[in-house]
Amino acid sequence: MTDLATPVPASPPAGKRSLRLPWHPSLNRLVSPLVLVLLWELASRQGLIPPHVIGAPSSIADALAGLVSSGDLGRHFLVSLQRAFSGLAIGLAIGISAALAAGLSRVGDLAVDPPMQMLRTLPFLGVIPLFIVWFGIGEVTKIALIALATKTPVYLTLYGGIRGVDTKLVEAANTLGLNRAELILHVILPGALPAFFVGLRYALGISLLALVAVEQINATAGIGYLINEARDFMRTDVIVVCLLIYCALGLVTDALVRLLERHALAWRPSIVGA
Repeated sequence: MTDLATPVPASPPAGKRSLRLPWHPSLNRLVSPLVLVLLWELASRQGLIPPHVIGAPSSIADALAGLVSSGDLGRHFLVSLQRAFSGLAIGLAIGISAALAAGLSRVGDLAVDPPMQMLRTLPFLGVIPLFIVWFGIGEVTKIALIALATKTPVYLTLYGGIRGVDTKLVEAANTLGLNRAELILHVILPGALPAFFVGLRYALGISLLALVAVEQINATAGIGYLINEARDFMRTDVIVVCLLIYCALGLVTDALVRLLERHALAWRPSIVGA
């Protein structure tokens, strides 16, 4: 006899059974992109999407295989990667130094923050001609432009993180007798670290966007050079391959920053087990 206190699960009505797909639920998000790719391929094969508009997925895969087998993709990818990370390293050095100077000192705030705010409003594309006049059309211009673009998010987030450290923590540190150097090292910088990682993720994304722009400046190697060459020959399949490389690079670098953040901020309850 069934216990009245125990609820009996109701069976779903006939004709209204829940749809169970034969794979892991996390793969459900791949269904719609795969359907779109399939429709894209069918439309291309039927001539509804001409090759000069955009290549079919199969032709894009063939172009990728050809670039990989010839070694061109690896060679140009390494050139772009070197440009992006060289500019990012310089931008990080400038942004971190400026944020520390402005965030940890009132004098530094008055001296550093106004120029940084002015530089923040400069249009990136607008300064390209000026940089060409100053540095020419070589690698220096490309790296300098990426550094100019990436310093801003690092500065703004780290500066905000330093200024936003909980005052109760500072008061507790002063009560414990920490001097200024210990206060900065053990309280302020760890408290600003989460904001820094946010800025780092933004800077990585901006470095790739800047890379796309700077590689249009008389590039003789790099993913942007491949795009320009493919444009001249109407190879939309190669252009799409290069754009996918940019996207993949962004996803990989973001994943690396997340991994670094997970280990560096293991003391945060919101990070542990994330």
